[in-house]
Amino acid sequence: MLSKNEIIETVNMVEKEHLDIRTITMGISLLPCVREDLRAIADAVYERICRKAENIVAVADDLSKTYGIPIINKRVSVSPVSLIAAPFGGDGVIIAKALDRAAKALGIDFLGGYSALVQKGMTSYERTFIESIPEALSTTERLCSSVNVGSSKTGINMDAVRLLGNIIKETAEKTKDKDGLGCAKFVAFCNAVEDNPFMAGAFHGVGEGETVVNVGVSGPGVVHHAIKNMRGATLDEIAEVIKKTAFKITRAGTLIARQAAARLNAEFGIVDLSLAPTPVMGDSVAHILEEIGLSSVGAHGTTAALALLNDAVKKGGVMASSNVGGLSGAFIPVSEDIGMINAAEKGAIDINKLEAMTAVCSVGIDMVAIAGDTPASTISGIIADEAAIGMINNKTTAVRVIPVPNKKVGDSVNFGGLLGKAPIMAVSPYGSETLISRGGRIPAPIHSNKN
Repeated sequence: MLSKNEIIETVNMVEKEHLDIRTITMGISLLPCVREDLRAIADAVYERICRKAENIVAVADDLSKTYGIPIINKRVSVSPVSLIAAPFGGDGVIIAKALDRAAKALGIDFLGGYSALVQKGMTSYERTFIESIPEALSTTERLCSSVNVGSSKTGINMDAVRLLGNIIKETAEKTKDKDGLGCAKFVAFCNAVEDNPFMAGAFHGVGEGETVVNVGVSGPGVVHHAIKNMRGATLDEIAEVIKKTAFKITRAGTLIARQAAARLNAEFGIVDLSLAPTPVMGDSVAHILEEIGLSSVGAHGTTAALALLNDAVKKGGVMASSNVGGLSGAFIPVSEDIGMINAAEKGAIDINKLEAMTAVCSVGIDMVAIAGDTPASTISGIIADEAAIGMINNKTTAVRVIPVPNKKVGDSVNFGGLLGKAPIMAVSPYGSETLISRGGRIPAPIHSNKN
């Protein structure tokens, strides 16, 4: 339990420094939902989710009132839908619509798991499933999708990478009336984790229990406040303060996670330490990096400052809880971080610098808006580059880009709410079509050969 002093500190972090529980996500296995036809599966999926998660909103709201910590999002993740759609050829749009209905019935903001794991190879039914993603995302509101195209153990499935460039373009076109918003609900992964509570990439892994509660704690504002008056301090002194701050944040998150799991009759899975920003002033990862000593995020030294931040957050978190998991680090979504938005608008940061930063932080090229006429092969190239960073460095990387229809470099797009706004960022004008069209698989690195 939290001590009296810890409770007072937590109250101050909530009231003055934007501390919140970013999400309570219940993972639900859908494997018991396999039936004789897709319609029966869809009905079983709807019933199971509504039954297992029927109290998630009420429990989250009650815990928020009890402990005084805002719980922003209530979410559900499910088993990769490609698995239960497999016996019927892989097209899961009927299931997608059932998932969306369930999310609306529960009152949650997002439901993740319209996903496929094709890091080593892609069956015919998985290809069909992936080809259904644009239709699924354009005909639903709260559904999220992901595809894992590589891992440090298997290498990168370049056939899947090539396919996803086209899938992202098609999704943008099908949601062009909303500036390609469907693409904001899709993530291409390397080394995807099975217990991620954050959207759009959450799914309930096959190695997980029947129902599991995973919690994402977010405190960029708390970390920023902690180092704000440390001018003149050395970098190791700053790292120590960040580590101690992450410890406090994780303690609060663990308390909420355990209580939520008990009340929802589910296992307590993990606490994800990721510093997830919002477009609100005072809740920015970019501003933390600038407080460490950059005139603007994107300046030379940004990757080093981010490495310090990410490592200190992880060290503090693992000391506070034995159930740390998910992604756990610092997110750098361009449109969702007011500091990143400002840096992109003034040209201080570009997609090449973002790629470099992903080598040391959580996830990857995230919520980046690009021109609508960007070739599919270029998008596949971006995915391949990020997957390579993840594969070689044995970490999770991902791509969530939005080729905004009818927009070009110099324009901007506003997705609203948590998804924020962003300038259209430039990509390389030089093509990678020949590389992408070769297909096949990039072999796993030499360090994968260990047991």
